[in-house]
Amino acid sequence: MKTISKIGVFTSGGDSPGMNAAIRAATRTALFKGIEVTGIRYGYQGMIDSDFVDLNRTSVSNIIQRGGTILKCARCMDFMKPEGRKIAYDNIAKEGIDGLVAIGGDGTFKGASIFSQEYGIPIAGVPGTIDNDLSGTDETIGYDTALNTALDAIDKIRDTADAHERLFIVEVMGRDAGFIALETGIAGGAELTLMPETMTRTKEIKEALDNILANKKRSTLIVVAEGDESGGAIELSNILKPDYAKYDMRVCVLGHIQRGGNPTARDRVLASRLGAAAVNALYDGHENVMVGVVNNNIKITPLKSGWSKKKSIQQEILDLVRTLK
Repeated sequence: MKTISKIGVFTSGGDSPGMNAAIRAATRTALFKGIEVTGIRYGYQGMIDSDFVDLNRTSVSNIIQRGGTILKCARCMDFMKPEGRKIAYDNIAKEGIDGLVAIGGDGTFKGASIFSQEYGIPIAGVPGTIDNDLSGTDETIGYDTALNTALDAIDKIRDTADAHERLFIVEVMGRDAGFIALETGIAGGAELTLMPETMTRTKEIKEALDNILANKKRSTLIVVAEGDESGGAIELSNILKPDYAKYDMRVCVLGHIQRGGNPTARDRVLASRLGAAAVNALYDGHENVMVGVVNNNIKITPLKSGWSKKKSIQQEILDLVRTLK
């Protein structure tokens, strides 16, 4: 078993609320075990550029409540090439780093899997993405905060929709997964929820909308994930307008507000547990793994399974959406 004396911690891909809490937990857990910690700024790009910073208890203090990431995020095309990964490895080896904690989503984990296989460096992945689409964990860091941010906006939109008896189409994030759309749709009382996991034809959408409008509700709310086959809120409104011109239809794209803001208590606790678990996994000799929480217990799975297996939505929840619309 390889002894870990110094770890590198980095965040990559899209930011998510709670990443700072994970950085803090990983740093302090490592220091508690006598392991040095180096922060790698701008993810894989920082490895290539040797953008390293020492982390200690003081440098990660007062960050648990902050959104974003103190280590910054970046998407690195050079790391996708063998030449770029060779430079990255040479730089972290020169820095004395013998283990990595990768905080990010599927793209981050895919790159980490290849990197670990090529150079044998132990890597523990921490699932940080608002999409909640990684297998091996019930929830990802940032999902709860994004969900509550979207719901707060939808509640406000419902007020004005009710006051003016409008039909609102609200777009939430979710390019490949509809978890945010699904749960905000339920919690926000949406009349119709559209997401990538459910193939809803235009004819079916119009039939459902006709039934809803026939009940003469004072407001109508459609929640749609950006990755839905309809193309998102703007595209959906263009499809519907010709047949529903007499209705006051409005579109609201929530966009990147869902990725920002202070993390909720739930995300701070989740991030703290997973950040610590990643260091513990490396310390115990695990390599190329992801840490997650399943049924409130820490679970270690192969890193590849996190990004290669699509996380499914429970049929019970899908049925609930249809029942409550």
